[in-house]
This record gives sequence, structure tokens and C-alpha cells, in this order.
Amino acid sequence: MRKGILLLLIGFSLSTALQAQNTQDIRNISLEDAIDIALENNSQLKIAENDVELAENQMRSEKADYIPSLNATLSGNRSIGRSFNQDVGEIVTETTNSFFSRANADLPIFSGFENLHSLRSSRYDKQSMEENLQRVRENVIFNTASNYLQYILDQHFLEIDRENLEASRQTLQQVRAQVEVGSRPRVDLYNQEATVANNELSVVNSENAVQSSRLQLIQTLQIDPRKDYEFSTPEINEQTVAAADYNLDQLVDTALENRSDLQREELNILSLEHQMKATRGSLYPSLSLSASLQSRYSDGIQLDFQDQFFDQNINRSVGLSLNIPIFGNLDRRTNVQAQQINYKNARLALQETQLQVVQEVNQAYNDYTSYIKQLESSEKALQAAERSYLTQKERYEVGAGTLIELSDANAQYVEAQASRAQALFRVIFQQKLLDYYIGRLDENVSFGL
Repeated sequence: MRKGILLLLIGFSLSTALQAQNTQDIRNISLEDAIDIALENNSQLKIAENDVELAENQMRSEKADYIPSLNATLSGNRSIGRSFNQDVGEIVTETTNSFFSRANADLPIFSGFENLHSLRSSRYDKQSMEENLQRVRENVIFNTASNYLQYILDQHFLEIDRENLEASRQTLQQVRAQVEVGSRPRVDLYNQEATVANNELSVVNSENAVQSSRLQLIQTLQIDPRKDYEFSTPEINEQTVAAADYNLDQLVDTALENRSDLQREELNILSLEHQMKATRGSLYPSLSLSASLQSRYSDGIQLDFQDQFFDQNINRSVGLSLNIPIFGNLDRRTNVQAQQINYKNARLALQETQLQVVQEVNQAYNDYTSYIKQLESSEKALQAAERSYLTQKERYEVGAGTLIELSDANAQYVEAQASRAQALFRVIFQQKLLDYYIGRLDENVSFGL
């Protein structure tokens, strides 16, 4: 007996410990946590960061073109052959060892301003990559918030379907009791059983939708789907959501001023402009300054290494070099023409993007005003459907109404609840979409908190 009690206590302790461990293993993730995780794990964001680093390295390389280049050369040689030896007056076979070293520096003085424009182009490239990084961040934040919002909405639909199923089951119990005492026809029982079955199917479908949106959110966060996560539902301040007021002209002006993708294209145009000038600069003469210091040693000379290498064989030189391009198979002019075409195409692409931004903001604003009206209508419809359902429920309970009337009222009430929830979340989503389109979406995004 004592042994059985001891085993029972041990089993209870192990079960409690496992439950506590499982609870600790579940990670609670809020909206802010989800955005932070996505920003940390997203591969596209990491690629954009690498592009910024690459642009910085390229800019440092362009700056280095203004400083002299320094090179050193060391070489050794052994020569074996026949030669005339004046000391002995005859041809002898001898081996000669020699050593040579040289240090030279080159400094570009004028290159048709090619270095200047290349440096400016690299600076604009770096700023362009930084704007691209910002836009990628906004994409990650928007996608994360959207998927999080969809997950919350699907959970809300599931909650509505479960409440509806519970109410249908309670009605089924009432109908069954009334049929048993003969106050209701048996067909009402069959109809209510069918209603409960349909509601159970709705719950199953809603559960599948929740799981699907949950997996989509986990994929967006790029976290391990095999682990357990608990995504918290933020409280929504409906008054803050409904109180948002936008001016279309201000939205368009803000978008044209703030959008990182627009600024990136503008910076790309400036970069191409300086690339074109740098390429045109290659058509002009270039002037460079060079200096060198060299020395050699050979054991074929009757002087020791120190006298030869550090004294007798030292040679210094300083010179200017002027390079005049005359004909280069039209390569340079072809490059200039290609840069001009790229510049024109970039300006056309910018104009197209500006029109697209204006269209996106206009469409988002029109959708927002439409969703606000839908929200107001859905609230009225929900109140009316709730009153209708409660009235039909009271009438059915006292025997003044039919089950069909109650079922229809209940279906309309459930549909009104779902429509109202969907309208509310559409307004919230559209607010974040507007923030995204005007370039003001950051990691502090919230749902009207």
C-alpha cells in the first residue's frame, strides 16, 4: 500500500514537472516581438545590409584613387654561361648571381575629372542602398503586421463560430426536451441537429484557417515551426481606429517626399549622371606623376654588396606622364552613349514610379473611406441582428415562433458578427497600408493601441 502511494506521488511530481517544462517551452510573442524577430531573421533585409556594406567599400576604393599607389619589386637571378674575362685574357665559363629591387609611386594629377565623378557616383550609390535598406525594413514590418493581423482575425472568426456552436447545442438540448414532451414536432429536432452539424463544420474550417495563418506568420518570422508559440492578441482601441482622419493631398505629398523607393531611384539617377560624366572624362588627356628608386647587386663586379646596392648602383627618377587618347576603336564613345541611354531610362522609370505611388495612395485612401462606411453599416447591422435574434429566441421559447425563424435570425446574427469584425480589421489594415504607402511605417506599429 505504501509502495503504491509512493509511486503515485512520484508519478504526480513527474507529471507536474513535465507540465511546467512544457509551459516554459512555449514562447509568448507579441506584435512588437514578432516585428523584432522578423527584422532580425529576414534574409532579404540581411542582403540589403550587405549591399550597404558593399557600397561603403566601393566608396572607400574611389577615395583611395586620390592617393599615390606604391609598388615594390624584388628579384634575384643566376646566370651561367661563357664570357670573355679581361683579367685572364681568355673566354671562361662562369656563374653570376645578381639581385634587383625597385620601389615606384604613381600619383594621378588630372584624369578628366573621372575620379571626381566616380567618387560622387559611389556616394549616391551608398545613399541609394541605404534607402533600399529602409524600404526592405518597411516591407518586413508591413508583411509581419499584416500576417499577424490576419491571424488575429482568423482567431476572432473561430471564437464567433465556437460561440455559435455552443448556442446551437444549447438550443438542440431545448428542442430535444420539448420534442420528448410532445410540445415540438420531431422535424424541429432533425433541423436543429443539421444546424449543429453545420456549425461544427464551420468550427473545423475556422480552426484550419487559424492554423494556416499561424504557419504563414511563423514563416514570415523565419522561426522553427516545430516549436510551440503563443501569439498574444493586442487590445484594439476602436475609438482610435475610427478617429483617424486623412487628407488625400497631404498623403500624396508625404508619399512623394518620404517613400524610400522613390528616393532610391532619384539617387540612382544622380549616380548615373556622375557615371556618365566620369565615362566622358575618359575622352580627355590624363596627367600623372611618377617616382621610382631602384638598385642592383651582382657578384660579377668586384665590389661588395653594401657598396653596390646602397651606393654605386642606386638610381632615382621622377617624371610626368601625359596620356592623350586618340583612337580606341570607339569604345569610349560607345560607353558614353550607353550611359546617356541608361540615364534617360532611369528618369522615365522614376516618372512611372511617381505615378504608381500617386495611384497607390489614391486607391488606399478610397478603400479606407469605403471601409469606414462599411464599419459604420456593419455596426448598425450587428445591433439589428442581435435584437432580431434575441426576439426570435424569446418567441421560440414561449412557443410563438418556429425553429426556422430562430435559425435564420441566428445565422444573420453570426454573419453580422463576422462582417463587423472583418470591417473593423479591414479599417485597421488599411491604416497600416496607408502608412506603408506614404513611407511612415516603422517597428512601433500598433493596432490602435
